[in-house]
Amino acid sequence: MSELPEVLVLPQKPHGIPVESLVESLRERYDGTVSLARTNDAIDEALPDASVVVGNYISTDRLDRADSLELFACSYAGTDHLPLSELTERGVTVTNAGGVHASNVAEHAVGSLLSLIRGFFRARRQQRNHEWRNFQMGELAGRTVTVVGLGAIGSAIARRLQPFDVDLRAIRHTPEKGGPVDSVFGYGEAEAALAGAEGVVLACPLTETTEGLLGRDEFDLLDPDAVVVNVARGGVIETDALVDALRWNHIRGAALDVTDPEPLPSDHPLWDFENVLITPHNGGYTPEYYDRLADIVVENVERAVESREWTGLRNQVVP
Repeated sequence: MSELPEVLVLPQKPHGIPVESLVESLRERYDGTVSLARTNDAIDEALPDASVVVGNYISTDRLDRADSLELFACSYAGTDHLPLSELTERGVTVTNAGGVHASNVAEHAVGSLLSLIRGFFRARRQQRNHEWRNFQMGELAGRTVTVVGLGAIGSAIARRLQPFDVDLRAIRHTPEKGGPVDSVFGYGEAEAALAGAEGVVLACPLTETTEGLLGRDEFDLLDPDAVVVNVARGGVIETDALVDALRWNHIRGAALDVTDPEPLPSDHPLWDFENVLITPHNGGYTPEYYDRLADIVVENVERAVESREWTGLRNQVVP
């Protein structure tokens, strides 16, 4: 493999960004050919000869036609929706877009913390009513904040919180790896990591370990002034327990970019809490999405061409 292989892009538009922007970003960085297959017929025609495919999904039926496929570069950070076992059986290397969202999700999380602690939403409500009335605000400095998950996003959140002079704790699967925090706990030590926390930021994947991680017992561990921010998955929090914690003032507030269920039904009680910020799972939006994804894809293809192996790639998931 001495020549740069053609990169085939499948139709997609995460966050409403047109796929042509991804094609443009790839062409700016890549000396080889980049093609876009827009229709089903075009995809079926191009797949048999494609060795590199960029897309958010590929079905098992299409895999049967992809005889030359070496690399499927998933344009999402998560890959649990892909037929990973079939891809592995066929010897196809899979990479993801991990890290693409780190900067913007971290900004979203820190902004949510500050907005709730400083009472910006109450200020906005009073402004709407032309009401000049003083109210108490909190302060982020000096708080104990626990970040759950120290992948690319969790680490980016922790680094952005450091200048605020907070006591930073983290929970991760491998605490011996450490991180940009003051103390790291394993998931088996979650109780110690959450006890007395005045801020909790969830940035972990949804797994058997993390599902329902914040339930009634865990909310009882938190400081009554705690703010909970979820930029992970809705299922990491037990929704009924969250509603009760808010209803009985067991926490200061919550910022939810994800919910369980999702989309959140229009009659759900979470919509009506004044101390809850809900965003429609768009904390991952960034105008830099495709540029960052293109950086990953081009780096990996060039590395594979040089090494003559589709292994040891950035963000490699399988095999």
